[in-house]
Amino acid sequence: MRTAINRREFLCSAALILAAPASSVAFGLSDDNKGDISGSDDIRGKIFKGDAPDKPWKWSHEGFLYTKSSDRKVVCGICPHRCVLSPGDRSVCRSKVNIDGVLYSLAYGNPCSVNIDPIEKKPLFHFKPQTKSFSLAVAGCNFRCLNCQNWEISQAKPGEVRQSELFPEDVIKAALKSGSESISCTYSEPVSYFEYMIDIARLAKENGLSSLWISNGYINREPLTELCRYINGANVNLKSFSDNVYRKLNGGRLEPVLNTFKTLNDRGIHFEMTNLVVPGYVDDPEMVKRMCGWILANLGPDHPLHFLRFFPQYKLDRLPPTPVSTLENFRSLAMKEGIRYAYVGNVPNHEGMNTYCHNCKKLLIERKGYLVPAYNLSGNRCKFCNTVIPGVWEKRGG
Repeated sequence: MRTAINRREFLCSAALILAAPASSVAFGLSDDNKGDISGSDDIRGKIFKGDAPDKPWKWSHEGFLYTKSSDRKVVCGICPHRCVLSPGDRSVCRSKVNIDGVLYSLAYGNPCSVNIDPIEKKPLFHFKPQTKSFSLAVAGCNFRCLNCQNWEISQAKPGEVRQSELFPEDVIKAALKSGSESISCTYSEPVSYFEYMIDIARLAKENGLSSLWISNGYINREPLTELCRYINGANVNLKSFSDNVYRKLNGGRLEPVLNTFKTLNDRGIHFEMTNLVVPGYVDDPEMVKRMCGWILANLGPDHPLHFLRFFPQYKLDRLPPTPVSTLENFRSLAMKEGIRYAYVGNVPNHEGMNTYCHNCKKLLIERKGYLVPAYNLSGNRCKFCNTVIPGVWEKRGG
């Protein structure tokens, strides 16, 4: 087993854009290369047989956590799929390969998207408001979400999209030069480029930068525990509170994601949750009620919960957008159940994007798009009643 490791709005200026935006068109993607995204119950084991390169390339890194067998097969230990790869095979996430009995990541130092984003875009509403986050992604994902908004990169292999060379040290230099206070691994699925992400996070910590993990949360406990040594915050997409929906809509399972929340909570990591309300899949009030009950019982009332509006995307382009009234109802339901900070997302300038004190109910943070015209916190306390507001507030951008 290997455990040692080595090594769009608010866009950056042309000099700082190091790669194509997250919506870049992927080149050379055949239907076979896109994999099975038709809504299978579980994609575990649906690897790409015989699809590995003959040898590592310059953006290769030996896998962080895997086991070997006597017949040169390897088992990746990063996510719950636990891909078993024979020599020449490629993983579900498209980023890991078995070359001569060694597990390699092909997603190390080769981001396909690099931008500077407002922290509110992640979305993170309780983490250093109005600061900039240096944001990057590498192609690949361990899910097959039918509604993916960045499918051109998430459902591609490294090398099939435009990419730049940016190793962890270069990421730190670029982030500092940009005036960002954090680095976000986002857009695609950072679990698929774990080795790159954790090395960036370690260097970021050494250089006074925060590290943020924007993810589907589909990761095993051991690598997540190691990652928690270095990250400062996360937004994890709780895609539904139904294992059946997870299997049909996303190609994964619910329980590992719930375990991720427990680990983050136990480790004291600031995290926020998003729930994209997809019509016909995730718009059941009873499901939302059960979800809130689980959150309160296992995580407490203080982690922000964002209900996001769905727009027709990818394989679900014939569905209607989520009615705003549905989002409003879910926000009200969550707060009635006891979630102190519930938000409406993807509805610009909606009142549900603002933060209100859970004690005195007065406006703390007003949001207009990604702007913050009103800010009524003093340190981590409400200016009106002095109640402590959960979050990371100690440094705020101008």
